[in-house]
This record gives sequence, C-alpha cells and structure tokens, in this order.
Amino acid sequence: MSDLTHFNQAGEAHMVDVGDKPDTRRIAVTEGYIQMQTDTLKLIMEGGHKKGDVLGIARVAGIMAAKKTADLVPLCHPLYLTHVNIDLTPEPEQNRVHCVTTVETRGQTGVEMEALCATQVSLLTIYDMCKAVDRGMSIEQVRLMEKAGGKSGHWARESQKP
Repeated sequence: MSDLTHFNQAGEAHMVDVGDKPDTRRIAVTEGYIQMQTDTLKLIMEGGHKKGDVLGIARVAGIMAAKKTADLVPLCHPLYLTHVNIDLTPEPEQNRVHCVTTVETRGQTGVEMEALCATQVSLLTIYDMCKAVDRGMSIEQVRLMEKAGGKSGHWARESQKP
C-alpha cells in the first residue's frame, strides 16, 4: 500500500497539493442499495407517497450532495463538476432500490468522493422520506465501481452483483 497522501512529513493532516497536476477528464461511478419492506417499495414505485416523488427528490438531493462534498469532507478539494447522473432503479425481487451515480469533471483531482457522497445522500433521502412507514430500511454496499483519469488511470471493480 502506498503512503497516505493526506498526511505531511510530520504526520499532520493536510490538503494534498494538486497544483502541478495536469487537467484530465475524471470520472467516477459508485453504487449502493437501500433495502426495505415490500410495501415500502410498492409505495415508492406507485408514486403514492404523501411526501411526493421519492426517487425524484432523492436524485436532486444526490446531485446537490455531489456539489457540496468539499463542504462535508474536510480534505476534499472543491471541484467544478461537469456532469452528475444518478440512476435510481427499484428492484422489487430484492425489495430494494439500486443507486448508480456517475460524476465527471475536467481537473487535477478525481471525483470518487463526490460520487460516493451523492450515492449516500440519495439513499439517505429515500430513508428520510420513508422512515415513517419503514424504520428498518438498510443502506448497503455503497462502493466505488469504477474511476478513470489522472496519473493512476482506469480502475474498475470486478463485476459482482450482491
């Protein structure tokens, strides 16, 4: 494992200097799930929730979270995001909603944290909107699936569906 870059020679936390790195196209794809009761997913899918369009609101919350990641994670660089896509797919056979987030930028550092933050907040928003009917929901398997760009190049998780 390489040295942790968020610590200086004295072992103190610091923001990594990316000033000399070239701008490249950066992409990150993350995923996660929120497991729930059958009736809760049915309510979401039928659009019958009295709070409104659960998946639409969760999608907007995730986009907002991607844009605010540097405000939430202390050592993240503020980034100009060129694209955020959040795909929320109900999976009735598993009683869950699958979230796939893609974030892109052109810059000096990657967008993995923005994609992970967006996925988490999208799923948290679903939880928040549905907790009155299902407090036992569970957010699971939030993880980086793929990243591209920069010095480290392309990385992809081996395909595996939980």
